[in-house]
Amino acid sequence: MSRIVHFEIPAEKPEQIAEFYKKTLGWDILKWSGPVDYWLVGTGPEDKPGINGGIARKQDRPSSGILVTAEVVSVDEALILIVASGGSIVVPKQAIPGVGWQAHFRDPEGNVIGLLEYNPGAK
Repeated sequence: MSRIVHFEIPAEKPEQIAEFYKKTLGWDILKWSGPVDYWLVGTGPEDKPGINGGIARKQDRPSSGILVTAEVVSVDEALILIVASGGSIVVPKQAIPGVGWQAHFRDPEGNVIGLLEYNPGAK
């Protein structure tokens, strides 16, 4: 079973939307030090149910709307099952350095969902 482990909010002005969510919902938001502009969002203490997420520039995303990401054991195997079941690949497997492998797919109804395979050695 794959759980939702991350969400991503698209923004034309990520710095401004980060301030909005800090003020309105009290989220902790920090700019990621990785190779792309990305803001990490902490929504609450780790010992409480919930998920954390991120803010990405709209032009860096393949779809509009909030993206949820499900953890999988293998992105490769998940994509094979998705395509065989009528879905399609939107963003092929790619590395998030120090985190793992990701991909995005479109389900048969047109919804875009992310996949994440944790693997800190991904490059």
